[in-house]
Amino acid sequence: MATSLLSLSSPASTTAAPHLHRLSSQFKGNVKTLKANASPFPSIKLSHQKPSQRQPLAIVNSSASGVQEASRTTQNVRFRLDNLGPQPGSRKKAKRKGRGHAAGQGGSCGFGMRGQNSRSGPNVRKGFEGGQMPLYRRLPKLKGIAGGMSAGLPKYVPVNLKDIAEAGFEEGDEVSLESLKTKGLINPSGRERRLPLKILGDGELNVKLSFKARAFSSSAKEKLEAAGCSLTVLPGRKKWVKPSVAKNLARAEEYFAKKRAQWESGDSPSA
Repeated sequence: MATSLLSLSSPASTTAAPHLHRLSSQFKGNVKTLKANASPFPSIKLSHQKPSQRQPLAIVNSSASGVQEASRTTQNVRFRLDNLGPQPGSRKKAKRKGRGHAAGQGGSCGFGMRGQNSRSGPNVRKGFEGGQMPLYRRLPKLKGIAGGMSAGLPKYVPVNLKDIAEAGFEEGDEVSLESLKTKGLINPSGRERRLPLKILGDGELNVKLSFKARAFSSSAKEKLEAAGCSLTVLPGRKKWVKPSVAKNLARAEEYFAKKRAQWESGDSPSA
């Protein structure tokens, strides 16, 4: 190795200084400008100091936020079924149905071998229980549905006495459906525009007014009569009946009117 690197100027003279030849290299730049590249591996520092007391490593998994935090705490938290969760950004592969037995769902695609739910096309309807009485027919219905769709709908536009007292009616004014609309106490819309007025007894009224309504509650009637108000019960709309039925009702009303007249006069009723 030394003979290949060193060459003597004169083979005969042994006292002459040897000459060194530089090694061949392809680099032709300045060596001073070279900089060392940063190593991707972190440097390891060896210390001879006594290590401090070790603390347990606690891994907290919050499945709600999808963030895992590894922190050194004095409290050891174990993995349980309630704090387990997938890694943030992880996705589960979907089942590949009908792609052969190697896919795991090849034979029957996970729908079983036979039966109604394994056939193609629409499934059973909602609430169907195989022909037995379904749950939505076994349970009692809400108010207004069992007796008819219109049984639970309101039949009046209710107004309390306290609202009438705060409206600023003066003595002798008329309280009706039209006057309450002008005062802004009621603003019926839709189906309520055809409903009649009913006076309820919540509150007190000390002003003498004339009321015109279809119905009065028992407490409202007592309070208004004690205050000296005049009450007028408006007739309702007559129900349409067949002409033949109306004729029979008129004959019956005429017959019972004669009977009442005979009882009032004191004569014995004739058959």
